[in-house]
Amino acid sequence: MDIRKLIGLRIAELRNSKGITQEQLAGKMEMSSKYLSSIERGKENPTLNTLITLSETLNVDIGEIFSSVQIEDPSKRKSMIHSLIKNGDAEQLKLAFKILSVLIHK
Repeated sequence: MDIRKLIGLRIAELRNSKGITQEQLAGKMEMSSKYLSSIERGKENPTLNTLITLSETLNVDIGEIFSSVQIEDPSKRKSMIHSLIKNGDAEQLKLAFKILSVLIHK
């Protein structure tokens, strides 16, 4: 998976763990929720200043944003899979189901 997507998923995970919506976080950061959504989907390359502001607004160390880029811990993998499922659209979920079914029933 693309590192931008992993970072975006981590940002969404941190935001969700704080119980904050994209709109609320974007408002606190004075950015558009559309831009934040693009960051969380790995479609944008946030600047260092944006990442610093994100970490400060979420009240986490900036390293937390990058902590799941290496997914070696099984519980983190499971969390990432849950996050992918939660954020997937109908077509992506259909494909994910097919892939997981094949892998699990091998």
